[in-house]
Amino acid sequence: MNANSLSELLQTHRHARRTITYHDGEQDEHSISYGELYERALGILHHLQRLGARPGDRLLLFLTRNEAFIDAFWAAILGGIVPVPVAPGISDEHRHKLLRIAAQLGDPFLYTDNRLRERLRNFAEQEQLQDAYARLERRAFVTDDLLDIGRAGRAHAVRSEDVAFIQYSSGSTSAPKGVVLTHANLLANLRGSTAGAGFNDQDVSLSWMPLTHDMGLMGFHIYQIANRSTVHQMATELFVRRPVLWLQLAARLGATLLCSPNFGYRHYLKVLGERPVGDLDLRAVRVIFNGAEPISLALCDEFMDRMAGAGLARNAMFPVYGLAEASVAVSFPPLGQPYHATHFDRHRLGSGQHVVILQPGDRDALALLAVGGAVPECELRIAADDDLPLPDEHVGHIQIRGANVTAGYLDAPAANAAMHTADGWLRTGDLGAIHAGELYITGRHKEIVFVNGQNYYPHDLEALTLDLPGLELGKVVVSGVRAPGADTDQLVVFVLHRGELADFLPIAQQVARRIAVHAGLEVSAVVPVRRIPKTTSGKVQRHLLEEEYLDGLNDADLAALRALAGEQGLRLDGGSAIEAQLQEICDSALEGRRLGPNDSLFDIGVSSLKLMGIHERIEQRWPGLLEITDLFDHPSVAELAHFLEARQAERGAARGATP
Repeated sequence: MNANSLSELLQTHRHARRTITYHDGEQDEHSISYGELYERALGILHHLQRLGARPGDRLLLFLTRNEAFIDAFWAAILGGIVPVPVAPGISDEHRHKLLRIAAQLGDPFLYTDNRLRERLRNFAEQEQLQDAYARLERRAFVTDDLLDIGRAGRAHAVRSEDVAFIQYSSGSTSAPKGVVLTHANLLANLRGSTAGAGFNDQDVSLSWMPLTHDMGLMGFHIYQIANRSTVHQMATELFVRRPVLWLQLAARLGATLLCSPNFGYRHYLKVLGERPVGDLDLRAVRVIFNGAEPISLALCDEFMDRMAGAGLARNAMFPVYGLAEASVAVSFPPLGQPYHATHFDRHRLGSGQHVVILQPGDRDALALLAVGGAVPECELRIAADDDLPLPDEHVGHIQIRGANVTAGYLDAPAANAAMHTADGWLRTGDLGAIHAGELYITGRHKEIVFVNGQNYYPHDLEALTLDLPGLELGKVVVSGVRAPGADTDQLVVFVLHRGELADFLPIAQQVARRIAVHAGLEVSAVVPVRRIPKTTSGKVQRHLLEEEYLDGLNDADLAALRALAGEQGLRLDGGSAIEAQLQEICDSALEGRRLGPNDSLFDIGVSSLKLMGIHERIEQRWPGLLEITDLFDHPSVAELAHFLEARQAERGAARGATP
């Protein structure tokens, strides 16, 4: 891997006896050699050059078929043309995004197929964007017109500092930002990833990830070509329709490398259901990457438990951290190390705070998976809000630098200035901590919910609800929604629900109560929604739900829910957070006897021993706020909650007044 560019990599390896196989259906697959890929890319380059494309020009890749994408990608690379992958998606938002990106790029070329072009044209007419479309169509090449690739284009001598391609994140539809990556960036990350994951020419990789995603394109295509692996590309839509086929293919092919973000493992398990894995043999798999979104320990355990019968080694699960701005990879765990989690106090994860480690099962414990250390040629640090480095065991902003890290976004001086610290580190936007020498990701800085002066992470609060009936990963979205002029967030939970509103009442009650009891937070609203907007790579777009909520689009449903709850004498907020937690403490101590919020402990005959047990648990939860004699003065849950809230406020005021 001594090449100076991606084009040199393909040229060097074109004689390797390795193949790329495209899986477009259960019985629809075909293979080409590296050499055939090289020749096809040159043939397509000839047509692009005839259209007028020259080195440095930008080429939008707007395609659904993996084979067409890869052919065009390498054609651009060989010609010094800058490919710009854009996910077609299924909505008008994605077509609008393409036109916005085209405007940013200046006067790009477009490589697409006839079906997608027609959809784009119709969309442009509906939205009165004909001028923008006309400029793009003038420099468009349609794959349906590609009848002859027998004549080779002219390969360009690329330098390592030249731009290789521009990567747009899957979620940035309204104001897309293009990460500019040079050949040098990618080759540095290739070396670091290869060392970290042990990529080699005996590997057999299988990926269903979109090629517009950094893990799909870099991690499981470019880096595999560079290491002369046998490469298998499964169509993303085939995985979506037939997820069980993914591991059936892996077993048949003897795949050694697999990958998926969280939602892919959940999708696979959901469709697999209670069926046994049968004669599935996954003993060849040495690494199965897990990244691209917050990683769930419970889901890892569930997946690995189910796959144990197929021979999938426990230490094959490989939790990683990366982002497009780093080319792809930032941190990997040591090869062969079993995945593991540490349980942090969820109330002690604010920026700058020293972490507190708890035992599994503690009510305030948040399980986070270790994602190892920085890959070679990349550095990371944890920094305070003022960008000064923090010591280990402190939560802060994850910042990176190295040869693999982008210099910035395309034509975005303000964003680039905000992205970099004064001493040259890139702000990732993520928060984390180093504990026992390993990185733990706590959440996104912009997604933090700020309530009662503390920071909470949406994915943690969502996880608290996932064992409730009918709820699962991807159907519950927690957001901190801040109304204009407010200085704190409303905690709003969006739940996918397509049934009657009356059927949603118990769901709303349970969700609000669960979060109040286990996180000590009051939920402002539990909102039924008919869709959870996601990017093409499966990430939830919280901001779209928040915007709809603030715009009042949920008001009618919420008003109807409140009316239904009033008719039935129900509460939708779970009570105050303290009240809900006190209720749980009392219910647990009373072993089956239900205490209403206004019932006196003494009216139902609580023994002194039970009373001491209740006080002990209250003391553990709220140390120093309650004497056992206070239980006699405030004997109901509602009274006790009001008393504790007042004592908390007094203590907070006293601390604030201390010089």
